[in-house]
Amino acid sequence: MVCSLSFYLLSLGSANVARAILGVNATQADIIKFNILHGLDKPFITQYWNWLSHAVRFDFGDPWGSPYPVFATVKAHVTVTLVLVGIATIFSGLVSVLLGVAAALKKGWVDRIVQLLGLIGFAVPNFLIALGIILLFAVKFHIFQAVGYTPATQGFVLFLKTATLPIFALFFTSLASVTQQVRGSVKDAIENDYVRTLRTRGLSFNRVIYKHVLRNAIGPALTVLGLQFIGMLGGAVIIENIFAIPGIGPLTVQSVSQHDVPTVMGIVTMTAILVVGVNLILDLISAALNPKVRLS
Repeated sequence: MVCSLSFYLLSLGSANVARAILGVNATQADIIKFNILHGLDKPFITQYWNWLSHAVRFDFGDPWGSPYPVFATVKAHVTVTLVLVGIATIFSGLVSVLLGVAAALKKGWVDRIVQLLGLIGFAVPNFLIALGIILLFAVKFHIFQAVGYTPATQGFVLFLKTATLPIFALFFTSLASVTQQVRGSVKDAIENDYVRTLRTRGLSFNRVIYKHVLRNAIGPALTVLGLQFIGMLGGAVIIENIFAIPGIGPLTVQSVSQHDVPTVMGIVTMTAILVVGVNLILDLISAALNPKVRLS
């Protein structure tokens, strides 16, 4: 559905694609030749079927004006984005559980600090956080690198220097929603009768919380975490451009500005597959942790 809608919206501007790519000096013959070469002279249904019949084999064709296959180009950029967003998602989940449980149990000043952090995470956009940590940790203290990206395979220390700041910018904004969900779910679960029953049977408070309460609270938190993963993919478009990281963000901006429909469709398709896959994994984790999910 996402791919079909995207292809339709992109096709609405196909009449001016040849002129935009070839430039104002292109003749009518050049435009006709371009349209025939890329199938833009055919009806929409034919264009979509030609694309879909190849896309199911992960053959997205070649970018308009580039000799490299779309799949290889998108895969290289998506891998970079997936590393950053994946690490940010894992950290967001772990830290959110710790902060949410602490806020629900300790209350008082701990709860107020967590609430304040959540308010900051909701209110401050990720690009402002990115600019702030660049000024602090890259410009002033020279701890991390402000721009560029080095894969972990080429040096783990360099990877940390280039990836830490963008990961933090992505993870901090998602932290608020997941933490608040964990906090609310834990507070609700503590008030259930089964918690009092387990306590009367002699189970320690920590065992009740981390073995039983969290199992019931983790399901809604994982759902929110899946939504935040999608949000971080969107936020990566801005963050990667700020840090000059060769991820899916700069490729998307470049492809849209160049009217490169095959590359845009490759990005949309692989991103949709990625989102569905991650949400499936989170659902499986939720089912493994909470038996009630498996039985529902």
